[in-house]
Amino acid sequence: MAAIKSKDTQPEKTVRMGLFKLGLRYRLHEKALPGSPDLVFPKYRAVVFVHGCFWHRHRGCRLAAVPKNNAQRWADKFAANVKRDQKVSERLHELGWRVAIVWECAVRASPGCTAEQINSWLRCSQSREKTIGEVDVGGPATPRGSLRARHGAT
Repeated sequence: MAAIKSKDTQPEKTVRMGLFKLGLRYRLHEKALPGSPDLVFPKYRAVVFVHGCFWHRHRGCRLAAVPKNNAQRWADKFAANVKRDQKVSERLHELGWRVAIVWECAVRASPGCTAEQINSWLRCSQSREKTIGEVDVGGPATPRGSLRARHGAT
């Protein structure tokens, strides 16, 4: 488990490269924010997490299989990960940040499309309207979509 990377993963690097090509600039792993988001866009008051489907339990994804050995230990670990992700997202909303989650499978399936979706989400969500909830932006990776965005008050 020590060899598992928590930052600078291949899906994260792919997303960063695509966003940089689109002219977006960001900060990486801002420790001052809850959860140390993978990408921070201060200009848009938005953060992006690039989640691995296995560790963060992307529902309905083939990459989120549960190991057969020591199943209860894995179930507890996964439940704790999901709960922590929810708390981090809620805390960021309380601080006035918008949160988007990009799934590993979507990046693998269509990296350019994922970067375009994030770009669109960042630029279109500039309004001061309060939109709270979960928005699925369609993508080829899974039926749930590739970008899950939560909009907080900005």
